[in-house]
Amino acid sequence: MKNVTIALDERLLREARRLALERSTSLNAMIREFLQKETGRESETVEARRRIAEMCRETHAEVGSRSWSREDLHER
Repeated sequence: MKNVTIALDERLLREARRLALERSTSLNAMIREFLQKETGRESETVEARRRIAEMCRETHAEVGSRSWSREDLHER
């Protein structure tokens, strides 16, 4: 593993340490878990976009003509 240095203001550092203590973990572990979740979400988003684009290319669906008007949709 690599070590990384980050700059935090005193208040944020104090609150983060308190939170880590309450969770019976370390600040290092909390930061690692946060980054793993965020990078995992990003990977999932990229994969979902790829699958959607693939489905759009492969679909044989056709869009028919519009049988309604804007006024029909907003008629009261």
